[in-house]
Amino acid sequence: MGKNLASHASEERNAYRIAPGIRFDLVTLRVFVATAELGGITHAAAQLHLVPAAASRRIRELEEQLGMPLFVRLPHGMALNDAGRAILAHARSILHAAERMQDDMQAFLQGNRGVVRIAACTSAVLQFLTDDLRRSHQLYPNIHIDLHEMNSESVIQAVQRGVADIGIYEQSVSHASLPLIPYRHDRLCVVTPIDHPLAEWVASKQLLTANELLQHDLIGLTEGASISIMLTQLARRLDKPLKMRIRVGSFDSMAAMISCGIGIGLMPESVARQIISTSEFAHLSLHDPLAERQFVLCHQAHEAQSMATESILTLLSHVSEATH
Repeated sequence: MGKNLASHASEERNAYRIAPGIRFDLVTLRVFVATAELGGITHAAAQLHLVPAAASRRIRELEEQLGMPLFVRLPHGMALNDAGRAILAHARSILHAAERMQDDMQAFLQGNRGVVRIAACTSAVLQFLTDDLRRSHQLYPNIHIDLHEMNSESVIQAVQRGVADIGIYEQSVSHASLPLIPYRHDRLCVVTPIDHPLAEWVASKQLLTANELLQHDLIGLTEGASISIMLTQLARRLDKPLKMRIRVGSFDSMAAMISCGIGIGLMPESVARQIISTSEFAHLSLHDPLAERQFVLCHQAHEAQSMATESILTLLSHVSEATH
């Protein structure tokens, strides 16, 4: 049985030979990306208004040119293999570049119009971008914003890979090798049930420091989130263990975990005011320099930007100057 499986894998590899020159069009790349995202040729073909057989042929021809399969064929769909996942980032980048080129041509022909892709951390989306993008729509009704919410580390990666035109993230996370512009700032607070020992500590006129915070069970955000990175930095600085009970993907989930008594959490003061009541929970000021956060705009080099991106970047830059 083992020999048969090995023989089958060998035959599959031998069925592919790297082509002397790779030739494919944007339609093929769109078919590949849609198949990866939707998990099957049929759905991808329907989305792109193609006949499934034609879409399947394009995938097969792409695999033959690259000299390897890009998908694992399943009984009810397709999933990317390791090679396919590597190619996916390149395909998205190429399509993004082509769309940006088209946006530039539209801008020259019809004025300031296009699509600007912004990657932003959750804190920036919740606190700042709603008002800023409303101003953008008023000033540039023909510029559409494609907003992707992710953690700060992923924001940097998205701009570096060319998947996003503009990134917004918390500055202490990393020193990106990209042009940076100061954007906004916020302050973190500690959210606890009203009867938590830390709430009583602060009520007795004691300062809440990182040392007291790290003595308690914490609800963290996903790895790569600036708050998670900050907690790790605090624990390392004080040489204390980090009691991270659970990691969640949003501040709403964090609030739910706090309300169940699983632990306490760190979140921006304005976000805490929006999503979690002060009648049942305490919002406690953390006395630590890391509680004051600076957000920055990162972007591609100006020669690589579309005119629409330049317009939105200028608007966000001026907004940031007005708030300082």
